[in-house]
Amino acid sequence: MSESKTFAADKDFSRLDVCVQAFFPELTRSGIKKLIEGGHVFIGGEPVLKAGEKVRAGSELTVEIPPAKQLSLAPSDAPVEIIYQDADMAVINKPQGMVVHPAPGAYDNTLVNALIGRLDSLSGINGVLRPGIVHRLDKDTSGLLVVAKNDAAHLSLQKQIAEKSARRIYTALLEGELSKEEGTIDTFLDRSASDRKKYAVARTGRRAVTHYRILHKYHGYTLVRFELETGRTHQIRVHARHIGHPVVGDPVYGKADKKFGLRGQLLHASTLILTQPTTGERLEFNSPLPDYFRAVMQKLTPKE
Repeated sequence: MSESKTFAADKDFSRLDVCVQAFFPELTRSGIKKLIEGGHVFIGGEPVLKAGEKVRAGSELTVEIPPAKQLSLAPSDAPVEIIYQDADMAVINKPQGMVVHPAPGAYDNTLVNALIGRLDSLSGINGVLRPGIVHRLDKDTSGLLVVAKNDAAHLSLQKQIAEKSARRIYTALLEGELSKEEGTIDTFLDRSASDRKKYAVARTGRRAVTHYRILHKYHGYTLVRFELETGRTHQIRVHARHIGHPVVGDPVYGKADKKFGLRGQLLHASTLILTQPTTGERLEFNSPLPDYFRAVMQKLTPKE
C-alpha cells in the first residue's frame, strides 16, 4: 500500500521538482522526477506529470510513496552478519571485500543478494538493483551500515543522514604520524581529471566535511577516529590522502600494502547512531575491529 505526505508550498517555486526537494531533501532529483512522471505527485489533488511545472505559494502538494517493488535479483548464501533488525530496518556488519549492491562486473554475491535471502522485505525506492540501500561502504571498507525494510523507513533514514542526526563513525589506521590531535577537513570533491574512477579534492564539486581525532600514536602510523558530516564517495580515503596520511593498505589513494599482507584499506565503520523510524528510539551500534585490522596493530610500536 502506498503512503503519502501532504504539505503547503511556503513560497512560489519555478519548478515542481525543486519544490518537492525543498520538503524532501533526502530524495535525489532523479528520484523526484520518477515520482512526478509516475503520477505520484499531486497539486490540489490533481496529478502533475511535469517536473518543470510552476508551484504557487500556498498550493497543497501531496507526494505519494509507492510500495516496495517486487525484487528480481537472485538471493545468495554469501556470509553476512545481521547484528540487529526490526520491522523497519536492519543493521549489517559488512565484511571487507563484499560489494554492497549489484553493478557492472559484480551482479552476484553482493550484500543485496545476501540480504534478499535473509530478510523478509527491502525498500524499493532505489530500484531493483539497490533495494534497501540507504548508504554505502566501499568494497574493501568493513563495518556497519543500515538497510531499510520498507519505503517509509528508507525516507526517514535518508532524512536523518541528510540532516546529520544520524552519526557514522569510522576507525582507520593511517600512514605516518599526525601532529594535530583533532581537526576538520572541509573541501570540495570531484572526479579526478586523470582517472575518472577516482575522486580528488578540487575547487568545485560537492562539499565534503570530515571530522577526525587521534586515538593512538605508533611509530610510523596513527590510529584515527573519523566522523562523517557529509557522505561523498571515497570521502575518508580522499581526505586522508589530502592531509598527507593515506589509509594503510589503500591501493587507490595510498599504496598497495606489501608489509602486512592486506587485501584492502584498514578502514572500518565502527559506530552507527540513528533514530528508529517508527518508535523514535535513539539507537547506537558498535562493531569491533576485524581480526586482520587488530593483527596489524599488534605489530606496531606505540609512541610514549
